[in-house]
Amino acid sequence: MKKIINTPNAPAPIGPYNQAIQVGDSVYVSGTIAMDLESKQLVKTTIKEETKIVMEYIGEVLKAADLNYDHIVKTTIFLGDMNNFVHVNEVYSSFFKGDFPARATIQADRLPKDANVEISVEARVF
Repeated sequence: MKKIINTPNAPAPIGPYNQAIQVGDSVYVSGTIAMDLESKQLVKTTIKEETKIVMEYIGEVLKAADLNYDHIVKTTIFLGDMNNFVHVNEVYSSFFKGDFPARATIQADRLPKDANVEISVEARVF
């Protein structure tokens, strides 16, 4: 049975999807970008700030599922420019205390709302 996970503390979906879906002990968090919660506009500052915002939103979605960053087992990062890889890594790594999840990083030609970074994660209930 699948359970829909949504929270007002992260951007509402901009299409026909949910912030996350839980199936059994797995939680799949949709791709998240740095959108302002009130204006619904993309926050475009520095890649480090955008990554921080995205990771904080992912944390809020995980919290709504009674999970945290320690539960993440797989991450997919989409970058508009692979030259930002080092900056994203710096911020991304600060959200983990111990072992890092498995990960793929991909340069995409274009991301939703022309974001610079989009991150999706898969988490497990332990």
